[in-house]
Amino acid sequence: MRQVPSVWKLLAALLSLVLTVFVWQQGLKESLDRPSVAPKLSLRQQEMALVASWSPSIPESIKPVLVGLNPEESLKQLLQQIPLKELKDRDRLVLAALEKQEGKRLALLDFPLNVQAFAQFQKDLQNTSTFSSSLFLKEKDPFLFQIACHSLESDSAVCFDRKLSNSIALRLLGIQVFPIFATGLGVVLLLRQAWIAFRNNTPALPYLSEIPLSFVDMTLLIAGGFVVLGEIILPALIVPLVSSLSKGLSSPVNESLKVFIGYSAMTIPPLFILRQQIKGLKNLERPVDGWLQWRVFPLLKTFIPAINGWLMVMPFVLLTGWLMNVFVGDQGGSNPLLDLVLSSKNSLALFLLLITTVILAPVFEELIFRGALLPALAMKFGRYWGVIISALVFALAHLSVGELAPLFVLGIGLGVLRVKSGRLFSCAIMHSLWNGITFINLLLLR
Repeated sequence: MRQVPSVWKLLAALLSLVLTVFVWQQGLKESLDRPSVAPKLSLRQQEMALVASWSPSIPESIKPVLVGLNPEESLKQLLQQIPLKELKDRDRLVLAALEKQEGKRLALLDFPLNVQAFAQFQKDLQNTSTFSSSLFLKEKDPFLFQIACHSLESDSAVCFDRKLSNSIALRLLGIQVFPIFATGLGVVLLLRQAWIAFRNNTPALPYLSEIPLSFVDMTLLIAGGFVVLGEIILPALIVPLVSSLSKGLSSPVNESLKVFIGYSAMTIPPLFILRQQIKGLKNLERPVDGWLQWRVFPLLKTFIPAINGWLMVMPFVLLTGWLMNVFVGDQGGSNPLLDLVLSSKNSLALFLLLITTVILAPVFEELIFRGALLPALAMKFGRYWGVIISALVFALAHLSVGELAPLFVLGIGLGVLRVKSGRLFSCAIMHSLWNGITFINLLLLR
């Protein structure tokens, strides 16, 4: 017989739900004001394409595929789409270097620069005959130096840097060719799955260990533990302490440490609540694989479904992102972690961000959304709706309007893997793969 929740438990769940709706509504609204990292990524990739186009190491036959037909014009158009008052100093210098008309170039250079090295570079751009004396910039900002040098110097030997160009070409291959290959492989796997389903050879779904959580229990776990305690109350207590501990640290280690400690602390309340809820099931027979079905071993049966799931969800996520961009436009609100990884050059900072995004986040989020929430929903509404509702909650929890649709699709892919494999650890590996590949792409674009 199911125990009736107490009045205090009901009130706590109701209050948590109301606060969660308010917090998520405000968070989604505020995400619209956060700048998107997509334009910065596009600019960086187009800069790399332009520099790589000058490399003699890249066969002319594949250059159009790798760098485009006219990378210089493409970069110029991207920069011209940004209002002049919003252009950063460096981007304005790049645009000025690409401008062929002297009058327009001088107009672009008519602005103050805060960095001494770039101020000197501005003077060199005004007097192109002395540009080759600006070789000091080659070490400070090799991208900017290469772009300006090739645009303004008649002697290409002064500009060419074989090591830099080859390095950029390899990075472009990783950024562009690998996703295309992975997406193609994912489509093949999807067609294979469709053929298996058509032949009625789909294997029976494995047993799904369903934690018998009531609606009140789920509300306390997600709204109470994840949102109210994890995202509101605990940060109010932890942030001042972390700020005092990291006070003497320089940026970006300071910000990365705050992210690492803040995220680690955020996991404590929901994990404690889930532990107490599972302990309360002591009168019920524990499943052979445990309530959460981590099922790490055998490793092949854990990793292969995870890799296949990652490959098969990629075409859908990329297609969703593309359709949203075409029909809705860039909604902004990118995860601040993306920009932090993109701008960080400190090894310790990157390590902390790596641990947070590739290990902590996948394990914790899969435990909550696919380990506890999905099975509980599946028990009440069926596996189909369990996957969809848990994916929606997963997407909303990231508080980003711009990433809402792609994250919803990713959540569906993770939910399908949970149902089809019966292994929670496979979901954590797939999630880690997704975050890890994104992390590597950002490192390649730095």
